[in-house]
Amino acid sequence: MRKTYLIFLLVLIILAWPAYYLYQRQLGAIPFLLIAIFFFYLTVKQFRRFTRHDPTKTNMEKKEKIKQNNR
Repeated sequence: MRKTYLIFLLVLIILAWPAYYLYQRQLGAIPFLLIAIFFFYLTVKQFRRFTRHDPTKTNMEKKEKIKQNNR
């Protein structure tokens, strides 16, 4: 636990300097874009895990369940 926290803190410090440098050069959108791409990647990864979680249901069962929930 403590080792993971230390690694996280070290990575944060290492990434903070280039972001600060870019903000000083009026290029602050670049770190923001990189963070947005990273969060998009995490979202796609989580979505794929969620959709593959229950392969036993057919598409028709899923549609019926959605119809029941919308009522």
